[in-house]
Amino acid sequence: MPGFCAPEARPFILFSAILASALGFIDGTLVAIALPAMRDGLNATLVQAQWINNGYLLPLSALILIGGAIGDRYGLARVFAAGIAGFVLASLACAVAPTPETLIVARVFQGIGAAVMVPGSLALIARAYPAEERGRAIGIWAAASALTTALGPILGGLVLSFGGTETWRLLFAINLPLGALALWMILTKVAADPARPDHPLDLPGAALITGALALIALGLTGASEGHAVNWTPALVGAALFAGFLAWEARSPAPMVPLDLFRNASFSAANGATFLIYFALSTVLFFLPMTLIAGWGQSEVVSAAAFAPLSIFIPLLSTRAGKWADDHGPGPLIAVGGGLVALAFVGLAITTPLQAFWIFTLPCTALMGLGMALVVAPLSAAIMGAVPEDRSGTASGINNAVSRVSGLVAVAVMGTLAGAIYAGSGGTGSFGAFSDTAGHAAAMNTAFATLCWVTAALTALGAGLSWLFIRNED
Repeated sequence: MPGFCAPEARPFILFSAILASALGFIDGTLVAIALPAMRDGLNATLVQAQWINNGYLLPLSALILIGGAIGDRYGLARVFAAGIAGFVLASLACAVAPTPETLIVARVFQGIGAAVMVPGSLALIARAYPAEERGRAIGIWAAASALTTALGPILGGLVLSFGGTETWRLLFAINLPLGALALWMILTKVAADPARPDHPLDLPGAALITGALALIALGLTGASEGHAVNWTPALVGAALFAGFLAWEARSPAPMVPLDLFRNASFSAANGATFLIYFALSTVLFFLPMTLIAGWGQSEVVSAAAFAPLSIFIPLLSTRAGKWADDHGPGPLIAVGGGLVALAFVGLAITTPLQAFWIFTLPCTALMGLGMALVVAPLSAAIMGAVPEDRSGTASGINNAVSRVSGLVAVAVMGTLAGAIYAGSGGTGSFGAFSDTAGHAAAMNTAFATLCWVTAALTALGAGLSWLFIRNED
């Protein structure tokens, strides 16, 4: 956009977008690795650990679609800066949280900041760079984001492995200087940031989906470890979700245009996204707890389980996208999903052997290879199923679906993990440090059960892709 920023300021805008998106992405993976230490330091239960994760995912899942619209309405740079500021302040609250409850509340505010911050990063680049330079800038953003996402868990694992019991607080504290740097660049380098007061906001839709997801997650999580589903909030949440769909069907400016789902490929791609990312989120959330609190592995070794995802996806995504163009995205997603399902079967079988380097890491490498065949073709399927002028909305919906699947996965699978752990003779708490007899064996049984479930769900997503995702002419 002419006048948005001076040409010499563009690198600063790009760096700010990279920093902000990296903070939003890394925070999720780091928390999974740090949860055993957090639980030990704060004496938190498994349910509280689930909400430390889902407190962040809930507002991010519910508000990420309207977050971009708020930027268009009130000024992209202003809203982006507000999101960074909110994220940084919430990170400070996380770093000093004295109890699990205060950490959960701080994580909710972190998620609100991220919901405003994350969708604004690419939009900032689009406004700052002219069309002929935009592709290169987006490529730099994507490469830098992949690198930081890959290095984040490894560096976080190193800090946790060699620091003290309260070192996990540094993982939140590091957001302060990085966020402040990103905020300074935005506030000083943007020259014009016009608002569009006529741009519509679907506030009723945002309120309905937030309430629905919160109550569904509350019901599925249960009141205590191993507790059955709490049906009252779950059913009220389901009713609110039905109300959200009814509102979106008649809203003049819906955040989720339901007519897009009339396309079978679009619906199938989002269904596959939900199933595959539900499974992936389950394994990535509960695997570090199993390794650290069950097997006694260090955080840095456990973080190595994330490395194949961070290596294979950026390394093979371009080639997988080309294969999707040549052969159609459906078969690629089906093959990739099949490999991921096999990886989960491998984890289910080998977890009781507690051999990280021999069995666990090769399984996560297969998982990373499979996901590399899934990510770009899924995006291609989404983009190919809608008109070009609706591609941004379609991409946002798919992004939200993947995050909602993670939210639901941690809620419902945590309840299952707690129940299996208790039923297998566990006398402590799944994912917590314990030297009680049978603790590690019960954790292994619970995690292996989760892997069997996720293997079935991933295979279902692969089958859905094979049968219903078609090339769009």
